[in-house]
Amino acid sequence: MRISAFRSRAFAFTGVLLCACAPMNELPVASNEKINVSILAFNDLHGHLEPPSLSVRERIDGNLTEVPAGGAAYLAAAIQHHKKLNPLNAVVSAGDMIGATPLISALFLDEPTIEAVNAMGIDFNAVGNHEFDKGTPELMRMRQGGCEKLTRLEPCQVNRQFPGANFEFLAANVKKSEHETLFPAYGIKTFKQGNQVVKVGFVGMTLKNTPNLVIPEGVKGLKFEDEAATANALVPLLKAQGVSALVLVIHEGGVIQGGPNDASCPGLSGDIVPILNKLDTGFDVVVSGHTHRAYACDYKRINPSKPFLLTSAGQYGTFLTHIQLSIDPISKTVQNKTASNVIVQSEAFVNASGIQVQPSSALPFFGKQMDVEKIVNDYRKASEVQVLKEVGRLSTSITRNSSPSGESGLGNLIADAQWASTASAERGRSDFALMNPGGVRADILIQQGGGTVNFGQLFKVQPFGNTLVVKRMTGQQVKDLLEHQFENLDRPKVLFPSESLKYEVDRRQPKGQRVLNIQIGQKPLDLARAYNVTMNSFLASGGDGFWHFNQAPTLSGGELDVDALSDYVQKRPGLKPAPTDRIRML
Repeated sequence: MRISAFRSRAFAFTGVLLCACAPMNELPVASNEKINVSILAFNDLHGHLEPPSLSVRERIDGNLTEVPAGGAAYLAAAIQHHKKLNPLNAVVSAGDMIGATPLISALFLDEPTIEAVNAMGIDFNAVGNHEFDKGTPELMRMRQGGCEKLTRLEPCQVNRQFPGANFEFLAANVKKSEHETLFPAYGIKTFKQGNQVVKVGFVGMTLKNTPNLVIPEGVKGLKFEDEAATANALVPLLKAQGVSALVLVIHEGGVIQGGPNDASCPGLSGDIVPILNKLDTGFDVVVSGHTHRAYACDYKRINPSKPFLLTSAGQYGTFLTHIQLSIDPISKTVQNKTASNVIVQSEAFVNASGIQVQPSSALPFFGKQMDVEKIVNDYRKASEVQVLKEVGRLSTSITRNSSPSGESGLGNLIADAQWASTASAERGRSDFALMNPGGVRADILIQQGGGTVNFGQLFKVQPFGNTLVVKRMTGQQVKDLLEHQFENLDRPKVLFPSESLKYEVDRRQPKGQRVLNIQIGQKPLDLARAYNVTMNSFLASGGDGFWHFNQAPTLSGGELDVDALSDYVQKRPGLKPAPTDRIRML
């Protein structure tokens, strides 16, 4: 039964799963017998319905071996395998299930991903920042279904009756008003074994910084609250409802220096750490995401006062996290808990070095779930014409590899394409363009010596569907914007510049005085003059914290960023990576 997320601040989802060993279930369970519950978790799927041509390393017979991993049908099969091992289970996602997706999902507004995950049989998805990429109304459509056109693309092109999600979205820290969350704050799942019952509570949330990672207009009217404070406030409420275990499913994460199953969490860092250190010890497990790293940590080894398990399954369905809880139904406490990341082996592929990466018989191989594979195939066929459309030729691969100044050959090329698209009088008469690194999502890899590039490859580079915007800014605003990039020298936020913009950075100078010798069109910046600046719609509304763009008036816009890139490549046969000499670090 589906219940509208608008009705209440919290919604309790209750299910009963019976143990496979029926004869035993007819007998009373001894007071000292524990109920074993499995939690299966993944995160950052990002609509990777097809295998992503990624490998993960595993030590086999003493040697580090790369095996192919990921893809929706393979992930679904892994989930079903582990469900059969223990019918007392719950399946959760820690966000970014949709958004920043490959063409096969993005062309169809991520409806394919929702349909595929529906077939996996999951319980909860804690929304991530990318769930908000197309704005709140479109996110609500993903949950509730329907074919209302809320974005540029046409909905329901393949499935004329898009059903929406058959699982619950959770967002405890996303407020519509003082007392109402956008989606339910938590869900509860009930497990029965014989005459004994235990409840597991799942609190779901996104990262507080979400408004700085998406188009501000898309989250207008929403308040994103502190993660730890929100979670802690729910502990007494859930305990009062009789939960025996508490799981925080959060789209925030960290980075470790060890492998995906190194319980010691060597070198753990990232924004999840201060959240954990403030989190109520009523939580037993923290399922995390966002950083695209895989780990299964025993956090008490780092902070003995915080005995959580901390997990993440990496990205794109390459891992499935298998969490096991042993729960005492009498004391309603978790007696033991373990977590491990299981590789989701997929099909062989040839990597960038020309080496075939293939599955290993030494590791479990779960195969494909065929109903998910059918969904993938249906949408693959629908997208083939557009995917395979040849755009042009490149002389070499063009990558996101960063230079010492923070530029990249691909990022600068995209800025050049956006500037070229808006340089004419009818398109805005742009003086220069700036591109955000987070909007460049893939490299353009071709065969050695040059080769053709198709639209599908370009779409992987820019999958968000942003449009180009030209804004009028004073020279002083331009100067302030460039200075903003280097306010934090430990973590600068460098935008990729088009070839018409060059400047120097002296890190020895005080904040606000570090950007020098700014040249626009080979002329020194005039602080009093007005300039026409091109950016994507994400930046135009203040994305990535660049509020300077939001304050400037709009002159023109409308063209899709990927179309501008496609046109640029098409008109320049034999294109090479753009130079990375536009920012000089002193």
